[in-house]
Amino acid sequence: METLVLKVDPRNPTAEVIKRAGDAIRRGELVVFPTETVYGLGADAFNKRAVARVYEAKGRPADNPLPVQIASKDEAHKLAVDIPDVGRRLMDRFFPGPLTLVLRASPDVPDEVTAGTGKIGIRMPDHPVALALIRSAGTPIVAPSANVTGQPPPTSAGEVLAYLGGRIELILDAGPTPLKIASTVVDVTEAPPKILRHGSISEETLAAYLKAE
Repeated sequence: METLVLKVDPRNPTAEVIKRAGDAIRRGELVVFPTETVYGLGADAFNKRAVARVYEAKGRPADNPLPVQIASKDEAHKLAVDIPDVGRRLMDRFFPGPLTLVLRASPDVPDEVTAGTGKIGIRMPDHPVALALIRSAGTPIVAPSANVTGQPPPTSAGEVLAYLGGRIELILDAGPTPLKIASTVVDVTEAPPKILRHGSISEETLAAYLKAE
């Protein structure tokens, strides 16, 4: 398979390029795209075959759930159920942004995405290209980092190509990602919330916000 690389302006992505990428997602293809943190490996979250291809391309264990990215906070309610008050407050403050919230998954979410855990990680990225792609695809997108499992997350299209060239259909190249650090992951299905991965938002920032609220 030949991997196509398309240049795109990080602040004002061309509608034609975004449409091409969105169409690819709807066809079940794999599209790598930039976020404010790292490059993500995108596929239609409700297309089981496409989701399986994400695991295959990354060499990711099947028992490791895939995070999902959305383009509006309303979409979170289609993917998750019983969102606790703390989850709503964190979404209001940090969406869009480098925070992934782990919530209880809706029964409509494929088991391939949740890896049978009953939970789903949801993030709304703060990047014009990512948001435009998700809107164009018309569906939430699974988007783990676009690396081979065990390797550092990529912050440039060149790194993605070195990892996944020949395994995916398309890369949207918007240059280096701004933050270069993966999102912070917080499980709000537990009380108190539990940080599963330290990332762009510090534990101190989260704690200070929740205390102030």
